[in-house]
Amino acid sequence: MSEAKDAVHAFWDQAACGEALYLADVDRAGYLAQAQTRYRLEPYIRDFAGFEAARGLRVLEIGVGLGADHQEFAAAGADLWGIDLTERAVAHTRRRLAAFGLASRLAVGDAENLEFPAETFDLVYSWGVLHHSPDTPKAIAEVWRVLKPGGCARIMIYHRWSLVGLMLWARYALLGLRPWLSLTEVYARYLESPGTKAYSVREARALCADFREVRIATVLTHGDLLESDAGQRHRGALLTLARKVWPRGLIRRLWPNAGLFMLIEARK
Repeated sequence: MSEAKDAVHAFWDQAACGEALYLADVDRAGYLAQAQTRYRLEPYIRDFAGFEAARGLRVLEIGVGLGADHQEFAAAGADLWGIDLTERAVAHTRRRLAAFGLASRLAVGDAENLEFPAETFDLVYSWGVLHHSPDTPKAIAEVWRVLKPGGCARIMIYHRWSLVGLMLWARYALLGLRPWLSLTEVYARYLESPGTKAYSVREARALCADFREVRIATVLTHGDLLESDAGQRHRGALLTLARKVWPRGLIRRLWPNAGLFMLIEARK
């Protein structure tokens, strides 16, 4: 792996996404509780992923994480594969599926170099992963390559013009007396793993230029609305105070498209 990819791997191999915040026990009950929290905080996942409609389809998930979405695809009857950059995430997902009597073909893998033949899958799904890969355009090109003609990619990547981005810039650039820091630098240094990226809608369309049909929507998240813990890297009194005074109703009315999550549905 490259040095940049090694850094991403090291970050997520310490704790899979949400593990430190939402996984109390590594057993059936713990995984159930984590899934309940996940879908309560991010209820739009179910409609976007379309788990039930995946029955009988050949599905690849890139970045299985703790395995909640992978479990849903398996339970729905998908013909399922999953990869993750980290051994930790693959082990969690294997353990999770075993606890529920479900099956998938799981492996450590690199989104930029998928070890599958061209035109293998009906659906490629990836939630909040490809913006961490050092070469996101290459990763999305790989998604296109392994999809069958007419196949669908459902991908969530981060949206540049988000309230989370604004808060990060205010905290680390403005209050850090470095107002010259760009949003790109702030996302890369302070959001999650080193080099994390966020894209405008226009940039996302360019990433998906090879697809024949692309639909994009942005959603306000529990992070933008300060309705939950802010992630594995962020704590502090200022954040605690902000949660108490944050104008969530006003934000929902005036800036409904200023969310961190950008949902992309693209058809080959």
